[in-house]
Amino acid sequence: MNLFRLDASILPGTSTSAEIADAAEAEWTAAHPGATVTRRHLGTDPLPAEAWALATTAAFTPEADRTPAQLEALALAATLAEEVQRADAAILAVPLYNFGVSQHFKTWADLVIAGAGPTTPLLKGTPTVLATSLGGGYGPGTPREGWDHSTPYLERVLGDIWQADLTVIKRELTLAATTPGMESLQDLAEQHRIEALAAASRAGRTLAGN
Repeated sequence: MNLFRLDASILPGTSTSAEIADAAEAEWTAAHPGATVTRRHLGTDPLPAEAWALATTAAFTPEADRTPAQLEALALAATLAEEVQRADAAILAVPLYNFGVSQHFKTWADLVIAGAGPTTPLLKGTPTVLATSLGGGYGPGTPREGWDHSTPYLERVLGDIWQADLTVIKRELTLAATTPGMESLQDLAEQHRIEALAAASRAGRTLAGN
């Protein structure tokens, strides 16, 4: 058994998305002691931003004419795609930044697509947990309803393109405890945290069962 775990937080020591993912992973590893966990942390070990363009242009370049940088980018893209494809279960911890996904995650996703092809269902039928965290509130009726451009993108890539058996766990209001003006939302934020961690544990048990 092989679990693929990806993190994208730039603050790993205080990451709320990682906290959710940790709860799910704990259930999986308890059920599969000694099994392989393949980890990739994009926040602490980001991929080179230029690699996607190099891999993409290499695909349209005759093999004999490819530069060393293009060949290196192609190899990286193939490695990343293989990490995803060989997973028996997957957990991705991806916070919202500036109303979307971070450049680190986008580079990774683009490289995986370059390595596997734009329509390859890399996670077809694979139980997958997406743990995502948002500093504010983006639900119906909030001032920023519709500003979450991260979760829909992630669902399209993981669920629609890669065809994962996807469970999304979203925690909002993560900045309420430290942001002036959000004091009245702290109790609600804590409720979100408790619910997200409980959902993560349930999702982890589902991953383990598969």
